[in-house]
Amino acid sequence: MGCSFSGLNALYDAVNGGGDIWINENRYRILRQLGEGGFAYVFLVKDIGTDSTSTGVVGKKFKDPSHVSADGTYAMKKVLIQNNEQLEMVREEIRVSSLFSHPNLLPLLDHAIIAAKATQEGSCNHEAYLLFPVHLDCTLLDNAKVMKAKKEFFSTSDVLQIFRQLCAGLKHMHSFEPPYAHNDVKPGNVLITHKRTTTTCHIDGFWKFSASKEANSLSFGGTTIAAEHCSAPFRAPELWDCPSHADIDERADIWSLGCSLYAIMYGVSPFEYALGESGGSLQLAIVNAQEKWPAGHNPPYPEQLHQFVTWMLQPQVTLRPRIDDIIFHVDKLISKFSS
Repeated sequence: MGCSFSGLNALYDAVNGGGDIWINENRYRILRQLGEGGFAYVFLVKDIGTDSTSTGVVGKKFKDPSHVSADGTYAMKKVLIQNNEQLEMVREEIRVSSLFSHPNLLPLLDHAIIAAKATQEGSCNHEAYLLFPVHLDCTLLDNAKVMKAKKEFFSTSDVLQIFRQLCAGLKHMHSFEPPYAHNDVKPGNVLITHKRTTTTCHIDGFWKFSASKEANSLSFGGTTIAAEHCSAPFRAPELWDCPSHADIDERADIWSLGCSLYAIMYGVSPFEYALGESGGSLQLAIVNAQEKWPAGHNPPYPEQLHQFVTWMLQPQVTLRPRIDDIIFHVDKLISKFSS
C-alpha cells in the first residue's frame, strides 16, 4: 500500500464528477459527503471490488481483518494538494499514520496520491485519497452540543472513562522514540462508537511531528502552520507565538487534553468565553491560562476534576505533565468515582 502517482486524468474527472474512485487496485463508489474542512473532504464510500474480483476482496489487504467493513462502507478523505510543501506534509501524515496500531486511534487502511489536472490558476497539482473505517454514530463534539442544548451532563464516571480512552490513544503516539504529537486533539476529532453498553472513542484528524526532529523547524513559521492545522480554542500557548528557540514537544497534546476534558464536561473549551466578550482575546486568554469555570454554587462535577484540568493547562511546557502522569492520575480518579 505504497504512495502511488498516476497521470490518469480520467480518474480525476471521475472523482470530480462524483463517480467511482480507485485506491490502488480497489474500487469505491461515493455514496455521500460526510464533511469538509480546509483543503480536505470526507466521503462515505462503498467497496465495489474490481472487474475481476468480488466486493470485499479489499479487506484482504488490511493488516487487521477486524477493519473489514461488514457492509463494505468506509470513510474516504480526499485532500487537495496545491504545492510541494503540502505534498510532503501529506506524505509524512501517511508515513506516520502507518506506524500506529491502537484501538483508540483511527487506522489508515489504504491510500493513494495521484497527479491531478491543474486549473488555469495553477492550483491543485495532486490529490490524496486516504481510506479509514467509518464511524457514523457521532463525534464527541456532536454529542456535547446535543447534551448542552438539553442542559444534560455526562456522569463523572462517564467523563473519566471517555477521557481515559483519549489518553490511551495519545500514549501510543507519545511512546515512540522520538515521540509523535497529534497537535489537534479536540472533541470534533474524537469519533464515538456505541456498542450496547460500551462507548469506544477513536482519535481522528492526525497532524503529527517528531518532537526532537521537527521542533526547531516548527518554530520558524510555526504560527502559520498551527493556524492551519490546530483548532484555536484547543491550541497550546507555545503554538500561538513560536520564538526562534521554542520549547515544543508532544506536551502540546496535554494542553489540548485539558481543554478537551473541560469540553467533555461543559460542552466548550475553557477559553471560548473570550470570543463573546467585548474586546476579548482568545489568544491572550490561552497564553495567560485564564480559563473560566461555569458560574453557580453547585457545579455538577467534583473539584478534583477542575483541579485536574488546571494541572494540564500549565502555560510553561517544562512544567506541564506528560501522558504517563495524566494516566496515573485519571486511573486514581476512576477508582475513586466509579460506582
